[in-house]
Amino acid sequence: MSLSDIRALTFDTGGTILDWHTGFSNAFAVAGKKHGIEKDWAAITNELRKRSLGAMINLGEHEPPAYTFDGAHRSAVEALVQEHGLDAFTQDDIHTIAYDAPHNFQCWPDFPAVQPKLRKKFFVASFTILSYRLIMDTAKANGLAWDAVFSCEGIGKYKLLPEAYQTVAKYLQLEVGQCCMVACHNFDLDAAKAVGFKTAFVRRPDEWGAAGPPDPEPNPAHDIIVDGFEELAEVLGAA
Repeated sequence: MSLSDIRALTFDTGGTILDWHTGFSNAFAVAGKKHGIEKDWAAITNELRKRSLGAMINLGEHEPPAYTFDGAHRSAVEALVQEHGLDAFTQDDIHTIAYDAPHNFQCWPDFPAVQPKLRKKFFVASFTILSYRLIMDTAKANGLAWDAVFSCEGIGKYKLLPEAYQTVAKYLQLEVGQCCMVACHNFDLDAAKAVGFKTAFVRRPDEWGAAGPPDPEPNPAHDIIVDGFEELAEVLGAA
């Protein structure tokens, strides 16, 4: 199948669409200022991301998932508060960082104007390891309109498990080759390609703040490699 066969674009949402680094680091900074604490909030934020993401990848492989990404965020924040001597942080502070902040993440500025263009030609869906509620809240906060939301929370199998991708294609009533996974992460795209999805790598150099992303260079095997969403729309004939 060629790019002309694509019927649906399924978007990784945390990182590719949503700016988690700014959201979390700002929330940490606000709590720190309230208590007169200065830390390297950017580094702590990236550690939060590493731990919470690590808790979700391949979840459900051997037994039903016992928590969502919201729970992973909470656990990671609680651990980091202890490790970094942030005992002054209250339970309200922890809830604000772990729940309120991500449920109000702002999306990258190049996406809102392009999403309607893509929807005219394709099914445009969020396909994410984030919770349903987080995607619902951030869609409202950013004025996004998804044709569908596929959270691994409902599938019971989390990326990078092949069942997650296969199930989304099944729900869309499409062949896997008619679906294109859009992400800024090679690990997600590589897993999607392994089951037959087309793949589009969108560069997000600021995803991890000044530290830069851990895998900034796209796998050359991806079908599409672009620097942003307007370019993606042009490549797909939807500009």
